[in-house]
Amino acid sequence: MDEAHLRTLSPEVIAVLVRRGADFAAAEDAVQDSLIEALRVWPDAPPRDPKGWLVAVAWRKFLDAARADATRRRREARVEAEPLPGPAAEMDDTLWLYFLCAHPALTPASAVALTLRAVGGLTTRQIAQAYLVPEATMAQRISRAKRTVAGVRLGRPGDVATVLRVLYLVFNEGYSGDVDLAAEAIRLTRQLAAHIEHEEVAGLLALMLLHHARRPARTRADGGLVPLVEQDRSLWDTGLIAEGVDVLQRALARDRLGEFQAQAAVAALHADARSAEETDWVQIVEWYDELVRLTGSPVARLNRAVAVGEADGPQAGLAALAGLDPALPRRAAAAAYLHERAGDAATAARLYAEAARLAPNLPERDHLTLQAARLNAVLRG
Repeated sequence: MDEAHLRTLSPEVIAVLVRRGADFAAAEDAVQDSLIEALRVWPDAPPRDPKGWLVAVAWRKFLDAARADATRRRREARVEAEPLPGPAAEMDDTLWLYFLCAHPALTPASAVALTLRAVGGLTTRQIAQAYLVPEATMAQRISRAKRTVAGVRLGRPGDVATVLRVLYLVFNEGYSGDVDLAAEAIRLTRQLAAHIEHEEVAGLLALMLLHHARRPARTRADGGLVPLVEQDRSLWDTGLIAEGVDVLQRALARDRLGEFQAQAAVAALHADARSAEETDWVQIVEWYDELVRLTGSPVARLNRAVAVGEADGPQAGLAALAGLDPALPRRAAAAAYLHERAGDAATAARLYAEAARLAPNLPERDHLTLQAARLNAVLRG
């Protein structure tokens, strides 16, 4: 039995139950019970209509739960009047569920957790392991999120930008525990792209594919980070790069540029270079100009300053960096790199050490600490 297919069906079945009158939490619980039943029954008796089977079983389990709850008798009378479902209708229920899980009333962390649970079909335990938190903590987070969206009806098209930011947050979590969140984010974004024709959905998918293609070269055997300039490009996944470029080109052809398309264009230029020296930094600066115009993001300005340093020399990069808030994450690391390129090893070593203290994770901290130590050793001569 294909468990991945079960996970794909899960959000569709949840949405069917919600549309029939179940609140979100009860629907999600009933669908989880139906999935367990499927794992037990299907190996010996696979259904001809898997989605219809899951809808029928989940609906029955929801009704059983409703009957057992005296406080829901009036709802029970209403839902029992509904006809039992026949073959499941093909609707964009999964798309509707994406928007529900990215509801603006939810915090980003809760929206991510709920998306992984309801749309991704992951267990609470898997999500907790991926985020390195106790299962009970994650269960509480998901329960609060389900209560928040209980009874919510989407009377107008949802905010695609919010959904995409949730998926991007999932992707950036990378890998921990037994769930590869980067791969899961790509799977979910592919699914979203199959439900909606939107240039920024395609842009995000392209960005994920292009970044994920470089993953095998990003770390050493000991877990240490490998900067882009030092990566073994023969390890990059050319299949993912080709797919990402194709998806991006089709999105750009619609002539409705957005921030994820611009970021993907930068990633595509890196992927296209056979070596670090052959990188088209001038064109990368132009794409960062577009990204700054679209978003005004300080992070985009920071990345642009580094690109300017590569295209026009380190002093030009430092000048572009000068107007940015010193407290901006990774600004010290960017300044250290540019000062080293400019030949100022003492300032670079000090800034690398400062950046290491501010690093958001252990691999990045270790990498920056090593850079500071390397330059200090040269200075001591």
